Order: sequence, then C-alpha cells, then structure tokens
Amino acid sequence: MVVNVESAGNTVSSGNVKGGIGRSAAADLAERYREFSWREARGRSDAHAELTARISQDPEFCDLLSGSLPAGNKQQPNLLLAAVRQLDGPHAEQGPRDEAAYGRWREWTVRHWDEVRSVIMQRATQTNEPARCATLLPLLARLPQPLALLEVGASAGLCLHPDSYRYRYESASRYEGQPAGTPRTVEVGAPDGPVEFRCRTDWAPEELPGRLPEIVWRAGIDLNPLDPAGAPDDLRWLQSLVWPGEGERTARLSAAVEAVRAAPRPRIVRGDLIDELPALAAAAPPEATLVVFHSAVLNYLPPARREEFARLVRSLLDGRPGGGHWISNEHHSVLPWITAPEHHSGRPEDGRLTLALDGRPVALTGPHGESLHRLPKAAARRG
Repeated sequence: MVVNVESAGNTVSSGNVKGGIGRSAAADLAERYREFSWREARGRSDAHAELTARISQDPEFCDLLSGSLPAGNKQQPNLLLAAVRQLDGPHAEQGPRDEAAYGRWREWTVRHWDEVRSVIMQRATQTNEPARCATLLPLLARLPQPLALLEVGASAGLCLHPDSYRYRYESASRYEGQPAGTPRTVEVGAPDGPVEFRCRTDWAPEELPGRLPEIVWRAGIDLNPLDPAGAPDDLRWLQSLVWPGEGERTARLSAAVEAVRAAPRPRIVRGDLIDELPALAAAAPPEATLVVFHSAVLNYLPPARREEFARLVRSLLDGRPGGGHWISNEHHSVLPWITAPEHHSGRPEDGRLTLALDGRPVALTGPHGESLHRLPKAAARRG
C-alpha cells in the first residue's frame, strides 16, 4: 500500500515541516537515530548501525517518522526496525551495506508505511532475553528457599523459568592441575534440557550456583504480555526484535520457548508496573521468599517514576512478613543512586548492566546474559 504522506494518521507532508515545531521534531528524531547507531548498534550489529546512521542523515524520512508517530517510545529505532522485519521487509542481514541497499529499504518502508505504522502502534520493544537468567541465577540460588518470583516488565515471562534451563559458567581461571588457558567450567541444570546458556565469569566456583532454585510461585507485570508458546505471532515479534547478525539469540529464544512450553503459564498481569505491583505482590504465598526482579526495564520510565518504583518496592518488601528481596539488572545510568561503575566511556561495552541485590551493586553483566564480572574495585568500595 502506498502511503499518503499528507493524510496517513498524524503524518505531515514535507511541505508542512518548514516551521520550527516540525523541523525541531524531525531534527530531534534524527539525533535519536544518530545516537542509537553510535552508542547502541556500533560494534554489535553492522547492519543496524549503518541503517540507523543513514536514517539520521535523511531529512525527508525523518519528517515522515516524526510526523507519523507519537513522540516517545513509539519513535524508538528498535521499534521501526523490528516492524519492517516483522512484515518481511528488507532485512539487510549482512552489514554494512551501501547507499543502494538503504534506498531499497527506504523505498519498501515508505511504500508499506501504513502497515509498518500499524505494527509500531500495536507493538512495543519488549525483548525477552531468557539468557539473562544466567546472571540472575547466582543470586536466586543463595536466597532462602523456596522462592516466589515476581518479574516487572515480564514480556513473555521466559525469565520466570530459571529452573527450566541449563547453564554453563566459564572462567579464564583454571582448576588446580589443569593446563594454563583451560576454561574453568561450572555446569548446573538438567543435562538433557533443550537450551543451554553460557556465561563468562570471573566469579569463583563457590560463588556460582551448585543447584537450581526451588520456585513455588511465578508472576509478572507487563503493558503488553506476550505468549510465544501459544501465539505464533508473539514469537515472531520477539524474533523480529533480535538484531541482524545475532542468529544465535534467535535460536536460543526458540529453544527457551520449547523448554517452558509444557510448564504451567505464570500469571502475567497486563498494566502499569507501579499500579499493579502491590496487589500482585500480596498474592505471593507467605511461606516463600518473595523476589521482585527486573532486567533492562526501567530505562523506559522517566526518572521520577523510577524513583517512585524503587520506593514502592522497598516499602512492599519491608512490610511483608519475613521480608523479601529486590534484584535489579539495569544500566547504571537508570538507577543512579545505585553505585555507578567507573567504566563508562561511550564504547559499546558500556551496554553492560549493573546487577544489584536490595539496592547494593553485586556485578556487571552482559546485556544478553553472556557475562558476569566483578565490579571495578573503586565502585565496589563505594557500595
């Protein structure tokens, strides 16, 4: 379907953006894509890095995006890129490409803009990376058992099943008697499970889990819960959110869905995380240790709401008989009152998250659960 740039939804024509408001909105959006290319996609996905850089230098296309989509989360680069992939548009799987390749992607996207915009308005960037369980597991296993898990921003709820997966922790250190350079390995979980998560670490073997946690209750909150085991379109959307060049993540996602397909579905409430948290937390069985956790979620909230959420979690756990625990796994800029690591430099590795238990920083983790490392010494001392 050919988009009518003058009348599609809130779209404005290029002739209507000569004033300060339209031009400012398009310029702000262009800067957002430029930042995404440099700070998020660079070094991780050549295809997405080049594509978003070219979009940032395309004033007419930025006019279309800023005029068609509401400001805020609906203008996220991830959302546009995934929507095009969801509709089988040009994927540019092997980047970097060239100007001609961008021209084909742009032409297809503009020609199908009504469909692309419809996906964007219906969906959200809610990646569900089950491999993050590898970085959460060492904390979950050491808490008083059994556990009641409550995930904020649960998406499809795959991280509510840490006891359904296999884990392999690998370290550059070595066991006594092993040759230098031989990885030290700790394995946990069912050996015949359909998916294994590998995690590089500098933690000692005794700091890593020797068994899976006992979980007696699982629940979550999300603005738009997904059910990839029961709804093929939901699984396809999650796969569309995986970036070009990350085929291993796509395979891991599908395997995790298979691993939990036969398990009882967790209760995932649709709604705002602050509004829904008190009632859902109250439903957790009193004999279990309640664990409220989240991973790469709070960056979607404005700073004031993040602070409100933190106060709410502390209040709920303090008021619960027997207490409970709060595990956060967020970029250090999201929760600034938690110790910020000193490694921040603008490089792609700064995408690492800060794992914290009850507001105390514990480790730096890879954004997809691929690594678990000690905090820099200076930051650890401040914590």
